[in-house]
Amino acid sequence: MKNQPAPYAPTTAPGDAAGGTAGGAHEQPAALLPSQLYHAISLGRAYDAGSRRWIQPKPCDPSAHGTRAVAARPPWKQSSERNRMRHSQAEAGLLQIPGPAPRPHNICCQSFPSAPITHINPSSPRTYRPAGRRRAHARTCSVLRGTNNRAGMMRRRPGLVWAGALLAVLVLLAACTAAAAVSISRRQQHRHGGAPAASAARGGCDAFAAGRWVVDESYPLYDSARCPFIRDEFACARFGRPDTAYLKYRWQLDPPCAQPRFDGLALLRMWRGKTVMFVGDSLALNQYESLLCMLHAAAPGARTTVSPASGKIDPSYTVRFEDYNVTLVYYLTHYLVDLVAERSGRVLKLDTIEQASNWLAADVLVFDSWHWWPRAGPTQPWDFIQEGNAVVRDMDRTRAFTKALHTWANWVDANLLHTDTKVFFQGISPSHYRGEDWGASAKKTCMGETQPLNGTGPYPGGPIPQQAILRSVLAGMAKPVYLLDFTYLSQLRKDAHPTKYDGGIFGGDCTHWCVAGLPDTWNVLFYGALTGQF
Repeated sequence: MKNQPAPYAPTTAPGDAAGGTAGGAHEQPAALLPSQLYHAISLGRAYDAGSRRWIQPKPCDPSAHGTRAVAARPPWKQSSERNRMRHSQAEAGLLQIPGPAPRPHNICCQSFPSAPITHINPSSPRTYRPAGRRRAHARTCSVLRGTNNRAGMMRRRPGLVWAGALLAVLVLLAACTAAAAVSISRRQQHRHGGAPAASAARGGCDAFAAGRWVVDESYPLYDSARCPFIRDEFACARFGRPDTAYLKYRWQLDPPCAQPRFDGLALLRMWRGKTVMFVGDSLALNQYESLLCMLHAAAPGARTTVSPASGKIDPSYTVRFEDYNVTLVYYLTHYLVDLVAERSGRVLKLDTIEQASNWLAADVLVFDSWHWWPRAGPTQPWDFIQEGNAVVRDMDRTRAFTKALHTWANWVDANLLHTDTKVFFQGISPSHYRGEDWGASAKKTCMGETQPLNGTGPYPGGPIPQQAILRSVLAGMAKPVYLLDFTYLSQLRKDAHPTKYDGGIFGGDCTHWCVAGLPDTWNVLFYGALTGQF
């Protein structure tokens, strides 16, 4: 009968090759099958490559090593014979059986000698690998111990698991509620003419309607004679307009609205490295040139580059403030949708907007439309209207405008929804060709008018019907679009048009606005919207 080896003494592992001697032969065993090596380690043995011996590791001492015994995953319960062998070893003091643990296979892996040994990869019971020295074993055991501890904690404290799950559900519900609140606030913004959600929080301020025109001797905000960007059609002072009262009016907001303040240098810094684009007809150009003058007045020494140098708009015009790396672009389009010259004639396509690819590079977009839609006769720039495969000579202009707006809105949602691009839409600018709109005779126009309409009530001529259509379309969009609702405050300014002081370009112009003049107020409010002042 074989002698039982003394504790810690080299010994031959069960399953050694035939010819192995009792009492602890020193020969290296023949190639072992994986199951044999697994069985040897399950009994606490390991092969010392330096001494070419099978050794019995020291009993695990957690206090000495600072870690718990870690499992090599022996198959304790696969065989009753193997279990009996294991317990017999334990009774002889040759194998340590740890106390209760999450898994019943905590064979110590700490106290192997410094020579390289071979052990089973704990992550895969059928994968074998060479291990490093004691430090590597300690690191492996610590990792496995942490895994076992976490698993045990989950079994011992299921309440923690349920608490964690409940917390995750509450966080998800809070996120959904916040998203819904943002969506609702955006809808409210659209319904109230584009006023931001912050305005409602400050007493429901409507900066575009809650105000009146007052004289301010500090106005105008700049000297138009020093601005190099004003075109003849807007340069009233250049062409001899004798009165100056129209330059002195400021839009005074009613309480609780805070009066916005324009800071051109701050705006240039805010827009550093960005492109701002105004897209639309000549009313968008009106606001664009006013803004150029206001920025130029704030930084008169800043270097600017104009492209094209001739100033021709075909279809765009660009001014770049080089010292601030700010680019401002005007892109001419009367209808927003495509106007295409075909063999049959000029076709206004209500459902295509291919020109919009030119707008994608902008960081801030300001749109406008409507002024050209009612045109007929010689000034009408199209011959046919097309929607899908249907081509017609004409249709109701408001209906056509609505279809085009939906095409534009679909493009914005499809291309700008997941971008940081800020989108604005200029409210419909009024004209003053009918005196009955402000209580004068029907034949009266803006010619000779030098004072604004001093009233705080509704404009006598009523709102522009297409403005409600614009609000409705914006309200249905996924991308938030800020409506710069200049309509009402501009209706009061029958005095601010170029009339005959436009270089003879139009003659009796009651549509566009002098620069400097009313568009400066548009840009003060635009700046307030950009910076969250109301």
